[in-house]
Amino acid sequence: MTVTSVHAGTTAGPWPVTEFTERLRAVTADRYHDRHPFNQRMHRGELTPAELRRWITNRFHYQRHIPVKDALILAKLDRPALRRSWLRRIRDHDGTAVGEGGIEGWLRLGEAAGLTRDQVWDSSRVLPGVRFAVEGYVTFCRVSPALDAVAASLTELSAPGLMRTRVAAFERHYPWIDPAGLAYFRGRVDQGARDGEEALGLVLGWARTREQQQRAVAALAYKCEVLWALLDAVDHGDTGGWGGS
Repeated sequence: MTVTSVHAGTTAGPWPVTEFTERLRAVTADRYHDRHPFNQRMHRGELTPAELRRWITNRFHYQRHIPVKDALILAKLDRPALRRSWLRRIRDHDGTAVGEGGIEGWLRLGEAAGLTRDQVWDSSRVLPGVRFAVEGYVTFCRVSPALDAVAASLTELSAPGLMRTRVAAFERHYPWIDPAGLAYFRGRVDQGARDGEEALGLVLGWARTREQQQRAVAALAYKCEVLWALLDAVDHGDTGGWGGS
């Protein structure tokens, strides 16, 4: 996969909103990680317990950094209303009290799959490729303008469909995982739809020139590559010590 290029210095006028929207949605339609072989094998029920545990522990390294990247984006927003709205994303993952939030939900997924919380939190066993992909994305959100950082989050547009597919696949193919551990996926159906549409509205409003629109498309393509690279590492990595047949 390659990042969509941005043609610096273009004199073309901006795409109409409908075309710009279609170009953004085309990125996730073509490049979202639901197409990755590892995800497809997961959804066909072909993963072993060791492979699922490897994915859960390594994906958690990404999950735990979601509120970090959102805090970096929050710092770029110059209006109280925007900050209040974006702050909700941090609360969704960190919760407002102990035992709440998406990170807690992922820890419960790990427990449902036979891992301890300490094992899921143990970043020393994160695969190098996963670490590299996550650090690259966090750095991108730190150094990029708000438009680019928010545009990268538009992978949320495809998240609800993936979450529905994943819940159905786990219930059908992996009955050894406690269904209560799938609460994170169920919750992200509505959250992802809300967050994706909110971010899309911001990007459509902020990207007024062709160059800005191209940057937004490229940022979204880059985020798709981050997710793809993470799965590449998981697909080809070892069990990370959390094996089992």
